[in-house]
Amino acid sequence: MKILVTGATGKVGSRFVPRLIAKGYDVTILVRAASQAIPGAKMVVGDLYDASTLPPAVAGMDAVVHLAALFRTFTDNEGIVKTNHTGTVALAKAAVAAGVKRFVFVSTSNVYRSGYGHPAKEEDIVDINDSRAYAASKIAAEQALLKMDLDVRILRLGFVYGEQDPHIAEIMPILKTWKRHPGSRMHMVHHLDVAQGLFLLLALEGLNGEIFNIVDDAPITLYELAESVGKAKEIFDSAQGPLEDPFEGIINSEKIRRIGFRPLVPSFFVARELDIL
Repeated sequence: MKILVTGATGKVGSRFVPRLIAKGYDVTILVRAASQAIPGAKMVVGDLYDASTLPPAVAGMDAVVHLAALFRTFTDNEGIVKTNHTGTVALAKAAVAAGVKRFVFVSTSNVYRSGYGHPAKEEDIVDINDSRAYAASKIAAEQALLKMDLDVRILRLGFVYGEQDPHIAEIMPILKTWKRHPGSRMHMVHHLDVAQGLFLLLALEGLNGEIFNIVDDAPITLYELAESVGKAKEIFDSAQGPLEDPFEGIINSEKIRRIGFRPLVPSFFVARELDIL
């Protein structure tokens, strides 16, 4: 199978692409500069911001794994929308024109809000007018893709970590601004399991138009996460009232389990014991 991967040099892509290559896939990566080459992968220089560079990237491909994104940690809202929504639609249109059979879009569990009264499910309502640019841009991209004549599969990731990814340390300053209860939980997913989910969505038939959440078995409290890097006392006030929404930040993963997913890394604490953080 010939696969185009975007975002190959990012946090997820830099760990996933070598696994694709190791499994024998014919991998091409879309990069902005020739200096971003990855051993074992072919390379096409192009840019999601320039639609004219995308047809050569998707030509002859069996599938696209679209990982490229601008994250919530950035304050450039215009750039976030341009990358996550506009760029995604441009890539998908090029894929349709090229006859690409499969399009795997990596989205985020940040599309969910509080107040569902249960762990967030794929069918729960998400708001394209969400005030958070990152979430809104991902929702808009999802909805646009699902309307296209393309075999689209969407994977909504929990908080991704592991394999020397600095994501946990990087989120600490943001966590402080959230002012959330220390007992609030965050559902995480290790890079090993992100790869497992992506392989399932690439390989299985009959998933056109389906959305899947992917998380581990044990959501961690924000206090525990901050404590793991020595920041809990700095971030959280010791005087706290009750937790208002016990389900906020918790994601239901039953659907992806029905197609064969089982976490290889069931919790942050297991990852720490195995020294694969």
